[in-house]
Amino acid sequence: MRLPSSVLVSVSLFTAETTAALYLSTTYRSAGDKIWQCFTLLFTLVPSVLVQLTLIFIHRDLSRDRPLVLLLHILQLGPIVRCLDAFCIYGSSGKVEEPYVTITRKKQMPRSGQTEEVEQEVGQAEGKLVTHRAAFARTSVIQAFLGSAPQLTLQLYICVLQGGVSIGRGTLMVISLLSIVYGALRCNILAIKIRYDDYEVSVHPAAYLCVFMWRGFEIATRVTVLVLFSSVLKVWVLPVVLFSFMLFILQPWVRFWRSHSPFPENIEKTLTRVGTTIVLCMLTFLYAGINVFCWSAVQLKLDDPDLIDKGHGWRRSATYYSLRFAENAALTSLWYVHRTDFYRQVDAPVLELLLLLGYAMAVFFMLLFYQCCHPCRRLFSSSPAQGLWECCGSLKLPAVPYTQPQDKPGLEQSETVKDTVTNGEINQSLC
Repeated sequence: MRLPSSVLVSVSLFTAETTAALYLSTTYRSAGDKIWQCFTLLFTLVPSVLVQLTLIFIHRDLSRDRPLVLLLHILQLGPIVRCLDAFCIYGSSGKVEEPYVTITRKKQMPRSGQTEEVEQEVGQAEGKLVTHRAAFARTSVIQAFLGSAPQLTLQLYICVLQGGVSIGRGTLMVISLLSIVYGALRCNILAIKIRYDDYEVSVHPAAYLCVFMWRGFEIATRVTVLVLFSSVLKVWVLPVVLFSFMLFILQPWVRFWRSHSPFPENIEKTLTRVGTTIVLCMLTFLYAGINVFCWSAVQLKLDDPDLIDKGHGWRRSATYYSLRFAENAALTSLWYVHRTDFYRQVDAPVLELLLLLGYAMAVFFMLLFYQCCHPCRRLFSSSPAQGLWECCGSLKLPAVPYTQPQDKPGLEQSETVKDTVTNGEINQSLC
């Protein structure tokens, strides 16, 4: 049984960012900056509430008689309690023989064209840890793009206006950036787990490092471009961001409407149609928030049972990064033309070039990840580089042989007894 380290990382980032934001809000209050105090608290409390609701929803606490747990979530202490529970389960595992187990079958990555299936026994304790990992992986994404991303943008904007960085503000910005990068990394792992649900996926440290560099460059340059543009053209920043946000929030619904598919009813059995609609709206809201700052790595498909398009989408990623690179170049050019006297002491052309180079480095690490470090690259039907070049229509590279994935049969599950986790819950594990 693996140590629930991802749970500890998620809770540590959540607690550190909340503490730093609350401290910084007190300094804004002491300085009389009521507006900055309100926005700092807003980008702290709203995602915190959403995190509590997500944990309650995934663990199905509303259908259980657990008033103490619900009270702790109301007090915004839910993640800490869940983390302690996960480590208690891990510490007590192996001391008592498991009376119930679930047997699952997973395919291994093909070697020499052969694919083998392996059986795994999952006990109750390990199943509970899987649920904890899945829950905190999703809350990390919510915290990252509905809290940390706007928080980082706000604090960097305040630094530009005030012409300096305080210790409290700098600490919050660093924690927020780490939270966003970690949330984006969880998006990538989630996409891999969903697309290759039948396979036993193992992500190596080199892949984590590559994704970290990719997301770090992408998010840092994107936030900097938005802040620079908003500092000189305050009136236009809201329409630019809202246009991008609404484009991504409407796109899944337009695709769903054009598919003429029935309304999805399989999200959660206990939800009514109104509850399902609210969940779908929140999901598309999160999806749009992710794509405003970086590529989401997954495509929402509301007419699919998993709500995710399992195709690779080289064309979509190539289109996204091409348009985003052009948008960043346009915004930095407008900033350069309308820059104020404050930026006269900065080498503006060099800064603009560094921002574009940073985004290009993000694309480079993305290609490096899919080409060399992706845990399932043996299942690709073509080389990622070839797919992107063909989408751009610029160059035709010779095909690189990859092992074709076999037809994916449904997961078989045997010897299942009551009071154990289901195979679907096991597949929610993100690490």
